[in-house]
This record gives sequence, C-alpha cells and structure tokens, in this order.
Amino acid sequence: MATATATAAPSLHASPSAPPANDIISRNYNSNNNNNNVNSYVDRGSGRRRLSEVWREVHGSNNWEGLMDPLDPNLRLEIIRYGEFVTACYKAFDLDPNSSRYLHCKYGKASMLREVGLGGSGYEVTKYIYALPDIGISLSGGGGADVARWIGYVAVCTDEEEVKRLGRRDVLVTFRGTVTHSEWIANLMSSLTPAKLNPFEPADDVKVQAGFLSLYTSSSQAESRLGLGSCRQQLLSEISRIINEYKGEELSITLAGHSMGSSLATLLAYDITELGMNGEIPVTVFSFAGPRVGNSGFKDRCEGLGVRVLRIVNVNDPITKLPGVFFNENFRVFGMERLSCYVHVGVELLLDFFKVHDPSCVHDLESHINLLRCPKTLGLFRRRDGGDFDFVRLAKEMFRSGEKNIAGFQWEWTKAALWLYLLLTVINLDSYTLLNM
Repeated sequence: MATATATAAPSLHASPSAPPANDIISRNYNSNNNNNNVNSYVDRGSGRRRLSEVWREVHGSNNWEGLMDPLDPNLRLEIIRYGEFVTACYKAFDLDPNSSRYLHCKYGKASMLREVGLGGSGYEVTKYIYALPDIGISLSGGGGADVARWIGYVAVCTDEEEVKRLGRRDVLVTFRGTVTHSEWIANLMSSLTPAKLNPFEPADDVKVQAGFLSLYTSSSQAESRLGLGSCRQQLLSEISRIINEYKGEELSITLAGHSMGSSLATLLAYDITELGMNGEIPVTVFSFAGPRVGNSGFKDRCEGLGVRVLRIVNVNDPITKLPGVFFNENFRVFGMERLSCYVHVGVELLLDFFKVHDPSCVHDLESHINLLRCPKTLGLFRRRDGGDFDFVRLAKEMFRSGEKNIAGFQWEWTKAALWLYLLLTVINLDSYTLLNM
C-alpha cells in the first residue's frame, strides 16, 4: 500500500469533541524506539513547579484547564507513570496454557512490581483483583472456563520519599484490557442497563454498558464459596481498608486502565464516589484507549460527584468510538441522547499515530506511552488519498474470507479479534445473536 508522509508541529488538544488536525500530536510510531524511560522528559532547568505543589491540578481538580495545550510536563510524566503501572498488568499476566498460573499473575504480590521493572516505583501491591462476567452460558477451555481471572491489582505508595515527592499518599488501582473469551463476549453486550450501584439512590436514568457492569459485579459460585466475591466486592473492601489504615493522611485515589480496563476504572470511580467512600479524597481516572461506558445520565452523575477522567485517545483507534458508533453524544433527536445514547465521560487528550504494517498498534498501550515519552515531530502514515482507513471494510473482509492475510497485513488472533469486535459492534449484534450465528 502506498503511503504519503505528512509532518506537522505536534500539539495537544483537550475537548469533548474532535479538534482540528493541527491540534493533535502526530507521530508514526516506531516500535523499535522504546529505549526511553519516564525520566527522559524531565524539563531540567525549566523552573516548572514541583509535583507536590500542583498534584491536585495535575489530577484534574480544574478539569486540566491550562495543562493540555501545550501539555504540562508534570502531567505528561504522571500519564506515563500510570501508563507503566497498567502495562505491568500485561507483563505479569500469564498467557502460557501449559502454566499452572495460566490467565493469572505470574508473580506473587511482594515481587510483581520488581519483576516487571517497577521495583523502584515506591508502591507496594496490596491485593490482586479477579473478575468474571455473567454472559449467560458456560464456556469450555482454559480461555473461557467459568473461573474468575486476574484482571488487575491494588497498590499503595509506601516509600516515604515518594510520598513526599507526590505530595500525598497515592492509592492506585489498575486494570488490563480484554483477553479471555468471556471478556470478549462481555464487550459485545452493548445494551445500556441501569447501574443501580447505590441501593439508597437507584437512579434509573444512570445507565452503563451491560457487559462492563456484569464484569464488575458478577461472581461465580466457586468464587462465592471461596469468599472471593465479585470484582466490585474485592475492590470496595480493599479500598475501604486502605483508607482506614491511612486515616488522617492526605490521600489520592487513582484508577488507571487500558481498553476494557479503563471502563472498569470509570465504573469503580463512579461507585466509590456514589457511595461516598472517598469523603474528601479526590478520585481520578487515567483512561488509556477506553470505550464509552454509559449514557449522558452516567456522565452527568460522574461529573456531579467530582469524578475526574482524563482519556488518552488515539484518533485512529476504532475502539474509542465504541459502543455507540451511531447513537452517541453527537446524536440528538427527541430526547434520545439522554435515554439511549452512549456518551464519553471526562476530558480527552488526543494523540495521532498509525503504523501501516501493523494497524492494531492504534490501540496498543505501549504505543501511547512511547509517543508521550518522545513527542517529537515525526511523519504520520496515511492513505494516499488522505482519508482514514476503512476499519469496517477491513473487518468485513476478514470476517467473510476467514483468511489471516487481509489487505496485505499479517494478522495474529489478537489483532483479528480487535477488528472483529469493531464489526460486530457496528452492526449491533448482541451476545445472543453472536452465540447463535
């Protein structure tokens, strides 16, 4: 496929809607250029304020006003830092079907961060989190058995020097993206359903995606017998314990996730604040390549509760357009926006990168992080006619042909699944239709 290279001064834009092209970081991501680290962007001698002085603004107390264009150095480093904590979920996740820890974490809590290269982060893992969606059927095989799988972890900043640098003690929860069969099916359960996480205020107009809610609130009989409980029960119990342990200290609650994991992070942020667990503790979500989670009632409630969400988004990533490809925040007719349409929550930090021989990189977490590590003016590969790639057409070709080589691209299963997910969501297949094709 022929390509043309376009160069433009990189910049950033925070907006609930799409910005002009020159308000986006542009970069053709080179996967070999990953030898940077977080400290490579320290603006030495710039006179920038210490993080301990501005951490509340960096975590969205003013909705990141004045920090996005140009991107504030402290904010850039915080995004990278939390992105690396999410990347740890993937590095530690065991995908070897012959392993006794298959689809669980490879390491124990005490050593996990060290094993993935974050031993000097100043954080300690306090709990592993497991989740299993209720998809209405039983799946056989290791990738879909009815057993909760490791989906993330809770950690606390325990190094006093790091606490001083941050300006507070940080409570961190991170979530990985979709891996198992049941999680893929949960992603396709795209109907909106009332969240009803607060039994004292069960607002019917606060609706979220049914699959994400199921993953967050469901538990199998096996987990219940072991006392593990749902993903939600595990998280609320641990966060409550930590808040009580460090009562009287200045705390922050930071939730970070990639793709489906960012949806869980947003649901958890809403849940914590809806129940009032956080008190005066600020709750911030760093969402990497996240889909929409709920309707405008959900968005309004999150904003009213003080939840701050920073969405780090690649404009070329189809997953961030889902669910609600057609019925979303831009669709307004007869009051349908509030009742039936998906709406993004929070503020967008828009990136722009694409790799022509690996289109799945548009959703890759490390691609996002590496661009933020080195935000220099680089070429952006586009189609020669200047248009966007036709994601739906490519997905349809792959689905109909059943071949692994589509439009000159070599597809692995995980890459193919990404595009199939887009196709099925666009044509509005629910889980029942999918399972009876």
